Amino acid sequence: MTFDAIIRNGRWFDGTGAPSAIRDLGLRDGRVVAVSQEPLDASGCPEVVDATGKWVIPGLVDIHTHYDVEVLEGPGLAESVRHGVTTLLLGSCSLSTIHVGGVDAGDLFGRVEAIPRQHVISAIDKHRTWSSAEEYVAALEALPLGPNLAAFIGHSDMRTATMGLDRATRKEVRPSRREQARMERMLNEALDAGFVGMSAQQLLFDKLDGDLCRSRTLPSTYAKWREMRGLRSILRRRRRALQAGPDASHPHTIVTQALGSIGLGGRPALRTSLLSAADIKAIPFVIHLMRPLARVVNRLGADFRWQHLPVPFEVYADGIDLVIFEEFGSGAAALHLQEKLARDELMRDPEYRKRFRKDYESKYGPRVWHRDFFDAEIVACPDATVIGKSFGQVGVERGGKHPVDAFLDLVLEHGTAIRWRTTISNHRPEVLRKLAADSGIQIGFSDAGAHLRNMAFYNFGLRLLKHVRDAERAGRPFMCVEHVVHRLTGELADWYRIDVGHLRVGDRADLVVIDPERLDATLEEYRECPVEQYGGLSRMVNRNDAAVPAVFIAGRRVVADGAPTPLLGHERTGSFLRAEQAATVPPVIAPSVEAEAEAAS
Repeated sequence: MTFDAIIRNGRWFDGTGAPSAIRDLGLRDGRVVAVSQEPLDASGCPEVVDATGKWVIPGLVDIHTHYDVEVLEGPGLAESVRHGVTTLLLGSCSLSTIHVGGVDAGDLFGRVEAIPRQHVISAIDKHRTWSSAEEYVAALEALPLGPNLAAFIGHSDMRTATMGLDRATRKEVRPSRREQARMERMLNEALDAGFVGMSAQQLLFDKLDGDLCRSRTLPSTYAKWREMRGLRSILRRRRRALQAGPDASHPHTIVTQALGSIGLGGRPALRTSLLSAADIKAIPFVIHLMRPLARVVNRLGADFRWQHLPVPFEVYADGIDLVIFEEFGSGAAALHLQEKLARDELMRDPEYRKRFRKDYESKYGPRVWHRDFFDAEIVACPDATVIGKSFGQVGVERGGKHPVDAFLDLVLEHGTAIRWRTTISNHRPEVLRKLAADSGIQIGFSDAGAHLRNMAFYNFGLRLLKHVRDAERAGRPFMCVEHVVHRLTGELADWYRIDVGHLRVGDRADLVVIDPERLDATLEEYRECPVEQYGGLSRMVNRNDAAVPAVFIAGRRVVADGAPTPLLGHERTGSFLRAEQAATVPPVIAPSVEAEAEAAS
């Protein structure tokens, strides 16, 4: 037997949670064709990877991304792939690009996901050749995809295309029967095309960009029970997933979502993935209510999961440009203003500052940000004397100023040149350990592709593996490596019913070689990297290349020693994964002379 590639002598994990073992893996025609205890014959094999002392695991699955725009002009999606992600889901948080045009997509994605609006409009207008979900899938498959893709259809996408953005974001407007029927038809067509389900959003500090409806919340937040009932019944009947973000300002909606997952009277459970299980610094007790809720409803016949980011939720900001300010009135008022002069004038206004101080000091009720400027470190500023200090500390040093005034003064003086960070959740390692092992929680919520300047977690899987490995070495294990690999791969693929996540004979040859000795502190370091698809805008990234010697997708090496190979994004290795269907392997097509020259450059 000849092979296209052999992974030699690595510790192999099959993604099911079964015990690992030292094995050789043989890959051919995009599949795993041999898992051998004995050395495989490498005669004629063009690629042999020595994985001695390393882990060989299925490619990681990222269930929550916002790559819907970036994939059109950068289909390699290297920032995720280089960290071992070989499958990712598009269409999160009610946002997709199936039915809306460029301007509406720009308004939907620009502010809430911090993706530059003008680039959203340009990319959609340039590439949109589709008018249906099936045509969208065909358009994606015509690209040189790096990773595999699966997708939700976004409720805000359907609602905007059906009602128009203005009507879709008015409280008093309800969809007509014809409009309701059209949205239900859109959903059925997407599920026919293999989408894993629908995403919805009720979170009230997700705001629109643009001029027409600026600062209104996403269209999905205006949907009432009757509208959602029709869409949910389709998902329930067809056993597809609902990804939802509840209205955190009304906690009873979280309980309603969880109870709605229960199957009663012979009807199936509604697969529900809710955002998000987080150990929020501002309200630390709430996580201890979330976990029991999942256990209770699942015992009653639900199929309910929380989504969870398994690392500290550290956010960065340039000046006041950060989504957490959307959760209270004075912060949202500043972000509503697009022009710097108008925003600066507002921040100088004594009455505005009074409102901001009042909002800052209101520490009760549901919220995400802890509202503590003493817990906000300045990491870059033209004034070097403030770097390494908190805004609260700067206020003390400047004559006892209120922390809000110290913050606003520095933003007025330096604008977006002042950069700062804080951790808003997942700050307690002992709580993270419990969440990572909880069966009612899905590991995900990276937000990859969004929040270029402040928060996305491309290497969350590697950081969780490090956490597990470190605890094991310290003699305080909370989960074995086989279990955490399963949680990051096969468990997610099986729940969303996509044919990846395992590494057995006959499975797709999507795999990652990880050096456990290089799962070290570099995983937590940030760098700045320009994004070609967004005009060179700098994006915060993690670059710990030594931890990932190799990534294969469909049996072809797309990452070597942590860096993308010329193949990634130039030839198609990934596929669109249709729910409940066996995954196909893209054919290997010899590149044209022009493509070879582009890859070489």
